[in-house]
Amino acid sequence: MTADAAHQAPLRPTRDPRVTLDDLVEVLLNKGAVLHLDLIVAVADIPLIGVNVRAALAGMETMLEYGMMRHWDEATRAWAERSARRRGIDLREGESAVCRMSGGHLLTGGVYTGWRPGTVYLTDQRLAVLRDEPREILWQAELGAVRAVRLEPERTAGGEERLRLRVALADGTEELLSAQEPEKLRERLADACAGRLDTAFPFTPAVEEERLFEGHLWFHEPRRGGPSWRGGQGRLTRGGLVWRSPMDSRPALVVRTSDVVAVRRSAGTGPAGDGSVFALRTADGAEVKLAADDPVAWMRKLDARTYGTGRQNGQEVRNHAVDRRREEPQARRAVARAHPDRGHPGGPGTPGPAPHRGR
Repeated sequence: MTADAAHQAPLRPTRDPRVTLDDLVEVLLNKGAVLHLDLIVAVADIPLIGVNVRAALAGMETMLEYGMMRHWDEATRAWAERSARRRGIDLREGESAVCRMSGGHLLTGGVYTGWRPGTVYLTDQRLAVLRDEPREILWQAELGAVRAVRLEPERTAGGEERLRLRVALADGTEELLSAQEPEKLRERLADACAGRLDTAFPFTPAVEEERLFEGHLWFHEPRRGGPSWRGGQGRLTRGGLVWRSPMDSRPALVVRTSDVVAVRRSAGTGPAGDGSVFALRTADGAEVKLAADDPVAWMRKLDARTYGTGRQNGQEVRNHAVDRRREEPQARRAVARAHPDRGHPGGPGTPGPAPHRGR
């Protein structure tokens, strides 16, 4: 080796070695890459599988610039245009749209009852609820068949009050619709059916339930990672108990009064300290744990609401029957001790049943 060769600089990379994965992806999408690979998978020097790969990787714009995947692009664009054109309801000849808004239709009359979301369309000929995907007209009625419309409040499963639109038809049936703006839909529908409505139902305001008890409550909420205590506001009405956290948009717990069969103290320590936990047992066997600063007050109100409403069925009747059966033998024994010559509390001379031994 000569002295000049010994003093030559070492080999240097021609590209920046500090490139990252982002740079690689950017080059791959903008410029693309063509792969020609022959891959052989061998085990113990015995070739078993051979793979021949010829692929082109690039962004869609680069692919289209080089004339690749044009048929797929044209078919996709045509499908998107057809879908955009069909988002609205197919109007009849001479029919014009009056208004449209998000809403739904309540399906009834079968084994399934529930809301079907869609878009409510009001035209100068009909009222319809359309579902986009899969495309289907969930319900529709001619304006000539509409006899009456009215707004009525409905309490949702989360405890919120929502206005629904009830439509009475000429065949005597009634349908319930939900709408993003129910007041506006009712006004437009009444205008479209002007002179054809038999009765104009007035608006029925929502009736606020009487609050029997209200205060801060902790709810032992079950979660995937395990139950945890959450603080919030509890409200007890004649209908039941509702609990909601300030961080929630709707109540997380709704227990109807008719579903509560027992209220008891629960062992353990809650957020309010020892003895602050109590539990509700429902008719389906579930148990709801709550905690309060004054659990006795909550339990007293819940007991009065659950057992003091005059209900004569379910758990209360069974408990009452058990108590009566326990009292009757004690009453018979007391009468027998007071009148030894009487065999039956019904009176003298009345033969009584033979005494039960061994009980």
